[in-house]
Amino acid sequence: MPLFMPMTSMKPLSFLLLIKLLFLGLSVAPFIAGDEHQFSFSGFSNTNLTLDGAASVTPNGLLMLTNGSALSMGHAFYPSPLHFHNLSDGTVQTFCISFVFAIVPTYKDLSSNGLTMFIAPSKNLPAAMPIQFLGLLNDQNNGNETNHIFAIELDTFQNLEFEDINDNHIGIDINSLYSIKSHNAGFYHDESGTFQSLGLDSQEAMQVWVDYHREKTQIDATMAPLGMVKPTRPTVSANYNLSSVLTDVAYIGFSSAQGKINTKHYVLGWSFGMNSPAPAINLTILPTLPSDPHTKYRHRLWLLEIILPLATAALILSVAAVVSLLVRRHFRYAELRDDWEVEFGPHRFSYKDLFHATEGFDDKNLLGAGGFGRVYRGELPRSKLRMAVKRVSHDSKQGMKEFIAEIVSTGRLQNPNLVHLLGYCRRQGELLLVYEYMPKGSLDKYLYGEVNNSTLSWDQRFWIIRGIASALIYLHEEWEKVVVHRDIKASNVLLDDELNARLGDFGLARQYDHGVEQETTRVVGTIGYLAPELARTAKGTPLTDVFAFGVFILEVTCGQRPIMQSTQDELVMLVDWVLEHVQQGSLEDAIDVRLKGHYNVGEAYLALKLGLLCSHPFVCARPSMRQVIQYLDGHIEPPELPAHQSFQALALMQNEGFDPYIMSYPSSTNVGTISSISGGR
Repeated sequence: MPLFMPMTSMKPLSFLLLIKLLFLGLSVAPFIAGDEHQFSFSGFSNTNLTLDGAASVTPNGLLMLTNGSALSMGHAFYPSPLHFHNLSDGTVQTFCISFVFAIVPTYKDLSSNGLTMFIAPSKNLPAAMPIQFLGLLNDQNNGNETNHIFAIELDTFQNLEFEDINDNHIGIDINSLYSIKSHNAGFYHDESGTFQSLGLDSQEAMQVWVDYHREKTQIDATMAPLGMVKPTRPTVSANYNLSSVLTDVAYIGFSSAQGKINTKHYVLGWSFGMNSPAPAINLTILPTLPSDPHTKYRHRLWLLEIILPLATAALILSVAAVVSLLVRRHFRYAELRDDWEVEFGPHRFSYKDLFHATEGFDDKNLLGAGGFGRVYRGELPRSKLRMAVKRVSHDSKQGMKEFIAEIVSTGRLQNPNLVHLLGYCRRQGELLLVYEYMPKGSLDKYLYGEVNNSTLSWDQRFWIIRGIASALIYLHEEWEKVVVHRDIKASNVLLDDELNARLGDFGLARQYDHGVEQETTRVVGTIGYLAPELARTAKGTPLTDVFAFGVFILEVTCGQRPIMQSTQDELVMLVDWVLEHVQQGSLEDAIDVRLKGHYNVGEAYLALKLGLLCSHPFVCARPSMRQVIQYLDGHIEPPELPAHQSFQALALMQNEGFDPYIMSYPSSTNVGTISSISGGR
């Protein structure tokens, strides 16, 4: 007998045989067969779901939509199409859906993005994007009525571009990730009517019911912890006629996507009913989530708490030592916490966790040091999350709330060429910033031979230049605010395992609304990368970032620091040195000699030309980062350099009074310190 057959077509004899088999204790698959308008899965072993991307079914029957890989996404579809329209009048029929899901981040309450249950006209979603688009839509089709998509989103990230209410919500979506209605994740108690929140990324399984009422054209979505009877009052409701949205023949499924934080999205059970309630999911046979490796530890701790009262005599003798130890630990891990920090939630790390992750900030874990603090390698013992922890001194309380708010806001930046800021911690006189760990370290160590056999090929250098250009376009134009980095340099460009470039260290970054002029602040940055106009205006703008990026291009192409030591023991600006080669017609001599002539001549000359254009002393002569990318990709030709530009640049910088200022400092000096929080941030 086929497993999937209409219940109405089963003969009495076959039905009695099935009852007999059940009484005999024979096992059957956790799939309840019904007619073409009904199905139910209590686990997904031996099912024929259509899967793509990172989606898979685990050996114990869990539907796993993402596998923890960064920037991945996955889809799962019921294999057969369903007819949603009523044949008589063409309206969408009443339908009910139920499913059990779990979002399991490696580090509890620190996850990236969520999942959706959706109905779409096709099983093919080739243009879907990961991260904030949840593997369902992309930046081009989001909001198009031609999508014909209805979805319920369960999201653990607040994407302001979609006007999300918070980072823990359930939303009703029509053709877009702008929810027509959304609500904090949770449920209403039937007896008291009070609302109880649920943490979507709490690593716990929970159940969702989705009901569409044809007559009332009403959509209800209800949540509850696993095992609770469906609450009477829905979590979120909306009046919307799906007849104009869903096609007659459509597919039902799930989608999910993750960012850079290791998170797995599971579906444990699923049922559907057309013109009838969704069949009950058998919760007793659902597959179990992966076991918590700390369960055994917690069990032992529980036993210890039982044994301790029996050891009263020994406890009395050790009270003095325990009290002394607790006092010492209190001062060792003491933190500063203000009431306003509650709103920043999971972005705050405990000092104790960071202390153990870095082995007490041991020098063997020191990655580097600079004018703004020391950076240590670390790994959280429980979650195995690798990180880089930057310790920054600060003495001022004034402006700290605004600074932390800006740091947390920067933590929402999502671009493959940016180092992800995970969070922060505060102590007396100290601020700790937590970044994702970049195993290959900073670019300057490869440019200046601090790493053995570290000469980068030309292809690697050109790819690094383009990667940082892409990051700056995102900061200047594509995020919700304009972000001016203000400290672009080789030591702030970090490399991952595949030598992809990531722009990091946002300790000096400023952000402001698009179309709003930046306020004047202190001059901050690194000598050699500062645009001339900063001496007059002290105002960081996207074009001051472009100037620093131009110096960075020359640094990568020439293998020279921004300020060089001449044969006469004088300090020479790298920009002027390259301009001299332009004047002398010996541009090839400006390219890093360690490349030994193995480079693409056209690309190398293009890089030198772009470096000079971006570092032009006149603000209006510099290109935008959007134009820079077009130059790098060969979509447009860059303008030619005037032969006398060298003299113009040098004269202008001297007239601005900036040249003597630069020449009096070594190239590694930073202007401004973290104490400028009170004055400029």
